[in-house]
Amino acid sequence: MSTHPVIQLENEHVVQSYKRPPFVLSHGQGMTVYDTDGNAYQDWVAGIAVNALGYGDPGFVAAIQNAATGLIHTSNLYYTAPQAELAALICEKSFADRVFFTNSGTEAVEGALKFARKVAYDNGDTERKEIVCFTGAFHGRTLGSLSITPKDKYQKPFHPLMPGVIVAEYNNLDSARAVISSKTAAVILEPVQGEGGINPATPEFLQGLRELTRQHGALLIFDQIQCGMGRTGTLWSSEPSGVTPDIQTIAKALGSGLPIGAILTTNAVADHIHPGDHGSTFAGNPFSTTVAKYVFTRISEPAFLANVRDTGAYLKERLQEINSPLIKEVRGRGLMVGLELTTDVSPMIEAGYQNGLLMVNAGPNVIRFVPPLIATKADVDPLIDKLTGILAGAKL
Repeated sequence: MSTHPVIQLENEHVVQSYKRPPFVLSHGQGMTVYDTDGNAYQDWVAGIAVNALGYGDPGFVAAIQNAATGLIHTSNLYYTAPQAELAALICEKSFADRVFFTNSGTEAVEGALKFARKVAYDNGDTERKEIVCFTGAFHGRTLGSLSITPKDKYQKPFHPLMPGVIVAEYNNLDSARAVISSKTAAVILEPVQGEGGINPATPEFLQGLRELTRQHGALLIFDQIQCGMGRTGTLWSSEPSGVTPDIQTIAKALGSGLPIGAILTTNAVADHIHPGDHGSTFAGNPFSTTVAKYVFTRISEPAFLANVRDTGAYLKERLQEINSPLIKEVRGRGLMVGLELTTDVSPMIEAGYQNGLLMVNAGPNVIRFVPPLIATKADVDPLIDKLTGILAGAKL
């Protein structure tokens, strides 16, 4: 089906909760996607940090084909080998003792909040119900996850939200210290904020939160849905700090396009979750976990992570070389980089489409670069050439 009939069909029959550019993507290869009119776009969005292996990866395709020959779904009433094997692999490569699978990142966050409340309930802490989150956070759009995403534009139409949420200032330990107490069930944050503008937490901030949560008997939850799974050049973005949480949420890159997420926990948390406390019909199905096992194995390889670090460092270096009065700051780690401008980035993203680039914002003034993790230095150079021209042509 050609471009205009698809757009018309979508406009007539799909809930209009998204603003899309006027083309229809049809297929891709490597770092490049194509629309139905044959136009090519270098992809610096990766489905919002999801398509870790890019497009048409032979091993990924083979894993899907192999998974399709087996069971697709059984529900969680029964044991299946792929779920158990993927859980074991994730535990081997993380702090976790146990894993609960979900279908998305938002579901993982919702489950993490429930787990924290359940631990407090089992311990008889009837007053320990508060959740501390941070300015600039984005944890999802369902009611619980939205409640800890302190952005008025997202929250206002959906009040009343989940009670007991307290917002502290990101990267400000004094602000966190002022609100974490014996009433705190959990403290949740992204070690590198995505939607909030590509803001890395300092090691000192993460270390201080770990100390505060232990001091007050609260759980520490890391949301690594966007910043985890190799995105920052280490498997987990919190690794440079040396801090491990009690609960961690992951999704996005775990399936490299297939819908799968997970809640990682210590035994101290998992021991409080019993049959009936939480569940999901589709989560952890044999198809998704078979494919995710291949993806996780690839991303965990030292050479794969080294390429993310090297390419990410080169991306930051080349972005910093652009001579434009519009550029305020370049920040981030690995292939999670933000270019903050002094103006709204929407026109630059629109201009990118005309120049064969897919880019996405992170707030009104930041262009977010979260490409497939297979990106190389050779992919960076054409981006910089085109972006330099786009910024030079922008109205000041």
